[in-house]
Amino acid sequence: MLYDTLIRNALVIDGSDTPGYRADVAIRGGRIERIGELHEARAREEIDAAGRVLAPGFIDVHTHDDTVVIRQPQMLPKLSQGVTTVIVGNCGISASPVSLRGDPPDPMNLLGTAQAFAYPRFADYRDAVEAATPAVNVAALVGHTALRSNHMDDLLRTASVGEITVMRQQLRESLEDGALGLSTGLAYANAFCAATDEVMQLSEELAAFGAVYTTHLRSEFEPVLEAMDEAFQIGRHAQSPVIISHLKCAGAGNWGRSPQVLAALESAAQNHPVGCDCYPYAASSSTLDLKQVTDAHRITITWSTPHPHMGGRDLTDIAAGWGVSLLEAARRLQPAGAVYYGMDESDVRRILAHPLSMVGSDGLPEDPFPHPRLWGAFPRVLGHFSRDVGLFPLHTAVHKMTGLSAARFGLKDRGEIREGHWADLVLFNPKTVRDVADFNTPQRAAEGIDGVWVNGVLSYREGRANGKREGRFLAREGDLRRGFQSTE
Repeated sequence: MLYDTLIRNALVIDGSDTPGYRADVAIRGGRIERIGELHEARAREEIDAAGRVLAPGFIDVHTHDDTVVIRQPQMLPKLSQGVTTVIVGNCGISASPVSLRGDPPDPMNLLGTAQAFAYPRFADYRDAVEAATPAVNVAALVGHTALRSNHMDDLLRTASVGEITVMRQQLRESLEDGALGLSTGLAYANAFCAATDEVMQLSEELAAFGAVYTTHLRSEFEPVLEAMDEAFQIGRHAQSPVIISHLKCAGAGNWGRSPQVLAALESAAQNHPVGCDCYPYAASSSTLDLKQVTDAHRITITWSTPHPHMGGRDLTDIAAGWGVSLLEAARRLQPAGAVYYGMDESDVRRILAHPLSMVGSDGLPEDPFPHPRLWGAFPRVLGHFSRDVGLFPLHTAVHKMTGLSAARFGLKDRGEIREGHWADLVLFNPKTVRDVADFNTPQRAAEGIDGVWVNGVLSYREGRANGKREGRFLAREGDLRRGFQSTE
C-alpha cells in the first residue's frame, strides 16, 4: 500500500491532554490512516520529523476572519502559526446573514467596508467560503448585532416583538444551514441596549439544534460577575452551552479579580455546560471606545478613518500633539481602532491555565497595525507560556488549542491525532517555537513552525506557504452539548 504522506519519527502530542509518544503517522485521502511503527510503509512523500512534535492543527476558536477568508484566502497570519481551522462570527458580528442599508455599524466595521458584506443568507456565505477554498477550514457563528442591523432602524434600543420574530427566523435558517450557534457582543453600543429578554428569546432557537451560545460579555470591567450571571441565565434558558469570549479582568480597577471570575465559571459549570476562551496577552484590541479612554494605562491607535497616519501611535502622544484632552483626541480620530493595555499579567496567566479555557487569537486582520495576537497567539502559548514560563506542560498547551476546542464546537474527526480523523496537523520544534510578532512589529510570522497540513495537504513548510489551499467549510455536526460532557 502506498500512502500519500508518511511522517516518520515524530513525537506525537495527540490533543487529548496526555504526554506525547514516538510514532510514524501515515496519511491517505486527506485522513490519518495509520499511527505506529511503520517501518515497512511507503508514501509518495516521506518526511523525517526527527523527534519534533507532531500535533493536531490548531483551532482558533475566536476570530474575526469572516470576510478575509474569502478576500485573502491564503490566510498566512493563521497558517504560519499552525492554525488549520478558524471559527468566525464572534462578538455578535458576522459576515452573514447581513443586508446592509449603508455602512456597517460599529463594531461590524471590524470585518471590512460595506463591499465585504455580500451574504444576505448564511447559505450564501457558506457557498462563498467553499468557492474561495481558503487555506484553512472555516466554521461560523451568527452574530446578534448582525441580526439587529438587518431588522432594526435604531440599534440604541431593545428589539420589538415583531423584530425578534424575524430575527429568530433568520437565526433558525442559519442554524439549518450549518451555523454553530449565536454570538453576542453586548458591551458594544449597538447591542448594549438589547434587554436580556431579547437575547433569551433569540437563544430559544438554539436548543433544537444543539447549538452554542458565545458572548462578549456586557461588561468585562467592574460589573463582570453580573455580566457572567446574565450569560449563564441565557444559556440555561436556551438549554445551550455557554462560551464566554476572551474572558478577562479589564481595567486597572479590576486587576486581581481572576480568582473570583474563575470561581463563578466553575460554579456555573457544576450544573450547566460552560467554558471560555482567552488570548495570551495582557492587552486587548477593538474599535476605539470613548468609554474606555483613560490615562490609567497605555492606548495605541491601530487605525483611524479621518487620520490614517496616526496608526501605530499612542493616544497620549496624539493628544499632546494636538493640544487637546485624551477624550477629545479620541473623538477626532473616530471611527478608529485601538490596543488597550488594560489587563494584569497574573490574571491573564490564571485564566489561560484554567482547565475550562481554550485559546483564541481574537486577531483583527483588517487592522493596518494589528495586535500581535493575529500572527503570534498560538506559538506564544507553546513557547513563552508552556516552555519558558512553565505555566502548563506542552501536552496541556496543545489540548487547549486542539482537542478541547474541537469537542466544544463539535468539529467532528478533528482536534486529535487518531486513525480516521482528518489530517489537520502541525509539525513544530518545541525548543525553538516562539512568537516573533510584537507591539512594534506585529506582522511577523512565528519561528519553529516547520510544517502545516490541512485536510492531508502540506500547505506550509519551513517558514513558507506553498500556495496550496485545501480548507473547507465545516458545518455544525450533531449536538454541541455532547462535547462538554466528553471533556469534563
